[in-house]
Amino acid sequence: MCTSIALFQGAGYFGRNLDLDCSFGEQVVVTPRHFPLRFRRLPAMTEHYALIGMANLADGVPMYAEAANEKGVYMAGLNFPGNAWFPPEVSPRYDAVTPYELIPWLLGSCASLTEVRKKLANFRPLGVSFRQGLPLAPLHWHIADRTGALVLETTRDGVALYEDPVGVLTNNPPFPFHQMNLNQYQGLSARPVENRFAPDAPLTAFGQGMGAIGLPGDSSPASRYVKAAFHKLNTPDPGEDSGRVAQFFHLLDAVAMVRGSVITPEGKYDITTYACCFSAETGTYYYKTYDNNRLTAVRLRPGSLEGGELRSYPLRTGQDVFFEN
Repeated sequence: MCTSIALFQGAGYFGRNLDLDCSFGEQVVVTPRHFPLRFRRLPAMTEHYALIGMANLADGVPMYAEAANEKGVYMAGLNFPGNAWFPPEVSPRYDAVTPYELIPWLLGSCASLTEVRKKLANFRPLGVSFRQGLPLAPLHWHIADRTGALVLETTRDGVALYEDPVGVLTNNPPFPFHQMNLNQYQGLSARPVENRFAPDAPLTAFGQGMGAIGLPGDSSPASRYVKAAFHKLNTPDPGEDSGRVAQFFHLLDAVAMVRGSVITPEGKYDITTYACCFSAETGTYYYKTYDNNRLTAVRLRPGSLEGGELRSYPLRTGQDVFFEN
């Protein structure tokens, strides 16, 4: 359960809510240009674009949940159970890449969505896990830069790369459903309600926000998609980086999961464990966690782009409160 948003303001702002019932060992990881990116079937990349994002370090390898590169291309994997399909064998004529390799493979070499489209033309998913005890996650992917967004899904029907005019992705059903489902909400508006029900009847608005009556409020993937799309497509441009970052987190807050509102079949609480935003304007990755509302920022500084060693930053999870004297 997750929500990813691409906001096409300035150089672009991209990020997501990670909704889960437990931690996966996540930390912010910077992969510099000369850290070797190795793949099961393809040649290693010894030089590539620098990456930053949230990852689990498995045997020293960053397993990114989402990341952005120094060129402002963003990619996030979101849960897609029951639909994702990764065959264990792929013909040698294709670029076979495992799901956990896909983010570094694309972001390491693509400076734009145009390059992403070209690289994915010969891509096929390879269903091989990293190692025993780390099974493949059933994912689909949100990919974006300042010019637009794409959705990549690999099912038993094959590989599909969709243009995403809205800039939002959640989970099941497959992406075409979410696009079709938006048609049911064309009557919603951020503006004051108009009496179209019975113009001759003395009906009046008795509060602000009534133009959006009918906007879903539950945490299901379809409802989060509609709600995130509504807020994102109606958001004004603050016109400067700090305001855009603040607005982006408000968009994510609108579809965040509150502890106790979603209980999994195993009896656990599904919560928004962290929310993040990458500002391509400044090369800064911001995040906050469920128990710490304060933003923490890690920058892709010029000095951090070079080198061959990973840099990792454990999450600040304790509530950080400023007390006035």
